[in-house]
Amino acid sequence: MTSKAERIRIKRASRAGRPRKANVARYPGGQIKHGESEREVCSVALEARRRMHFAGRRDADVASAFAGYTLGRMFLDGKLTAHEREAGDEYGRQMARYYSLTGIPFPSVRAQSLFDVKGFAGETSAERARSARQAANRMMELEGVLLKLKDGPEVKTTVFNVCIMDYEMLRTMPEPQLAWLKRGLTELHWHLGLSREKEAG
Repeated sequence: MTSKAERIRIKRASRAGRPRKANVARYPGGQIKHGESEREVCSVALEARRRMHFAGRRDADVASAFAGYTLGRMFLDGKLTAHEREAGDEYGRQMARYYSLTGIPFPSVRAQSLFDVKGFAGETSAERARSARQAANRMMELEGVLLKLKDGPEVKTTVFNVCIMDYEMLRTMPEPQLAWLKRGLTELHWHLGLSREKEAG
C-alpha cells in the first residue's frame, strides 16, 4: 500500500495541463504578470492592418493615422491629393457635428454601439437648438454644393459613401467614379475655405 505522500506525487505527475512556465514574473498568488509593452501591442495591431488593407505592400505606412480609414488609405495609395483628403476630412467633421447635434444616429454601423441607446433630454437649451439649426443648415449647404456639380447626385453619393460610410470596397472604384469623388472633394476644398483659389480642372 502506498503512502499518502506517494499518492499525492502520482496525482500531481498525472495531472493534465501544460507544464508551468519558467522564468516569468508572477504575483504572490501564482498568476503570471502580463507586461506587454505598448510597442508589442501596437505591432500586433499594425500587422493586422497591413494584412487586411495593404496585403502585398511592404512600403505602406501602416502606422500613419491615414491608414485607419478609407479616405486616408486612398490618399496613401496615391489616388487622392492632400487637398482632396483634407476636404474629405473636413466634410466628415461637419457631417459628424450635424448628426451629433440633431440627435440623428450616425449612419455608419462602424461608428456606433448597437447595444447602446443614446439621446438627449426632451427639453433642449436655446443654445443647443441654435447649434443644431446651424449644423443642419451647414449640412444642407454642403449637399447643395455637391448636387450643383456635373453628375451631382453621383458625386454626392460617392463622397458620402467614402467619407461618412467608410466603405472599404470603394478603394477599388472604377475611374469614372473616382473622377466623381475627386470633383466633389475639389469643390468642397474650395467651398470650405481650405483653398483661396479653385484649382483648374
